[in-house]
Amino acid sequence: MTDDQIPHTFQVDLRGLVDLLSHHLYSSPKVYLRELLQNAVDAITARRAEQPGAPATVRLHADGGRLRVEDSGIGLTEADVHDLLATIGRSSKRDGLESARSEFLGQFGIGLLACFVVAEEIRVVSRSARTPGAPPVEWTARDDGSYTVRTLDDEARPEPGTTVYLAARRGSEDWLAEERVLALAKDFGSLLPHDVRVGDTPVTDRPPVWERAYPNPSARRVALARHCHELFGFSPLDAIELDVPVAGVRGVAYVLPQAVSPGRRGGHRVHLKGMLLTDRADELLPEWAFFVRCVVDTDSLRPTASRESLYDDDRLAAVREALGERIRDWLAELAAGDQERLRQFLSVHHVGVKSLARHDADMLRTMLPWLPFETSDGQLSLEEFAQRHRTVHFTRTVEEFRQVAPIAAAQGVGVVNGGYTFDGELVEMLPRVRPGTAVAELDAETVTAHLDHVEPGDELALADFLAAARARLDALGCDVVLRSFLPVTVPALHLDDRAARHERARAEEESKADDLWSSILGSLRDEAPRARLVLNHLSPLVRRVGALADRDRDLAGTAAEALYGQALLMAQRPLRPADSALLNRAFLGLLEWAAHPAAPSGPSEEGR
Repeated sequence: MTDDQIPHTFQVDLRGLVDLLSHHLYSSPKVYLRELLQNAVDAITARRAEQPGAPATVRLHADGGRLRVEDSGIGLTEADVHDLLATIGRSSKRDGLESARSEFLGQFGIGLLACFVVAEEIRVVSRSARTPGAPPVEWTARDDGSYTVRTLDDEARPEPGTTVYLAARRGSEDWLAEERVLALAKDFGSLLPHDVRVGDTPVTDRPPVWERAYPNPSARRVALARHCHELFGFSPLDAIELDVPVAGVRGVAYVLPQAVSPGRRGGHRVHLKGMLLTDRADELLPEWAFFVRCVVDTDSLRPTASRESLYDDDRLAAVREALGERIRDWLAELAAGDQERLRQFLSVHHVGVKSLARHDADMLRTMLPWLPFETSDGQLSLEEFAQRHRTVHFTRTVEEFRQVAPIAAAQGVGVVNGGYTFDGELVEMLPRVRPGTAVAELDAETVTAHLDHVEPGDELALADFLAAARARLDALGCDVVLRSFLPVTVPALHLDDRAARHERARAEEESKADDLWSSILGSLRDEAPRARLVLNHLSPLVRRVGALADRDRDLAGTAAEALYGQALLMAQRPLRPADSALLNRAFLGLLEWAAHPAAPSGPSEEGR
């Protein structure tokens, strides 16, 4: 071997490593306590694998800026201390107990290093249960990377097990205060299977609330509701028990009492063999199940290196699907046997169920009589609406629905508002889950076709007015037609569709673009139908305004602009700059005419 082939050993900067842990691996210094609890529980697990009747206790004692943690676990010999505690990254679980390894919480060997996030010194006193007669050993380490090892008298640790002593670093004393230690121990360790105490106060609360026996279902519901309020801070609409034995998962899902955004995630608490792994397991449930918050205990899911989240693998995907299936079953059970609770649930969380139903035809079929939709007949389920109408028409946007719903209802045309999240997709799925149902998207042509034509003589009498209106609105990409429809209180209806809006937007961009871009946009010109203003011949106002053209064609054009603006406002559509300018022009023009009825009645050049 030549000189340049001589192997060298990495030199580890412990302070730099601790800084890496505290700022990049762990989300908060609080994890130090979880690591201490985890090491204690793993030591107990290792001892009980060899000595099933061994005691299983963990005791934490906080005193100002110091903390002492005692366990009745397997303990360490002097050789173990040199081999395990002083070797960064080495796990005690790798040697000698492979058969019991699945029972360990820790898997990565980071161990006591996390304690340096809050402590400047760590002292470990341990006595091995494997080597009878071996004396206790003390390992003392500082955050500068130095450590000492010495053997102690038997009195220092009479029984097998380990005691860890921490001395807080400056500024971290609060993390070792008794009140903080107790709160963290309860948060992390409430479901641990051993006797864990801070001082004399019990930490563990076993069995979990969802596994306890209750005298009746009412008592169970009360207990679960209390647990939810303590854990998540709200009183649930309902509790869904989660039991997936094949995945090693048990727990409960609490239904939120108020609606939340579909984009909102998280708040799920996952315990791994009783130890809290994370309270932000966003990936535990399918995306559509955003209306529940879960707490589960599992022995099968894999943690990441920081042990603060779940490893996203096939195992997690299978658990996610199984938990989603359990929530589906709960909804089906409500539909079959408790419809009042289902109505109460859907009144709050129908968006979540719609999100599920768009990917699950069976769920849509089950929920068809219950899911609410906005329609031209009011708030109805799709089942009831389809029973009323031979064809289920729907709009793609809320704006389109607002334009046509009052008119369509008066003409007997059924329309569903498909502009809300998931609603359009579900309406289009209707023929799959309800064979024989006809579904059609409603557009301007369809609406116009359902309005009554005007007698030729009546339309001829208004020909001058219609010509003036078309001349004024042509620049806005809007045609004008005359029809008769109910209610008579609506003088004009503005009909638009996506194709017309797309063409109008393209034309506006073309007018502002340079020569090259304008030619490109021009090549995209479509023959799409234009928007149209439908004047209602049954409206007395339209007939009176139409007579103006015989006396003053300019005033008639201004009146047509006013009707156009009023129709836009009725549809609650966003106004373009050109629309706003038209409304201003028409308003000033009509004011000028009202102030000087004998003068020329069109708006002045300044008004234009």
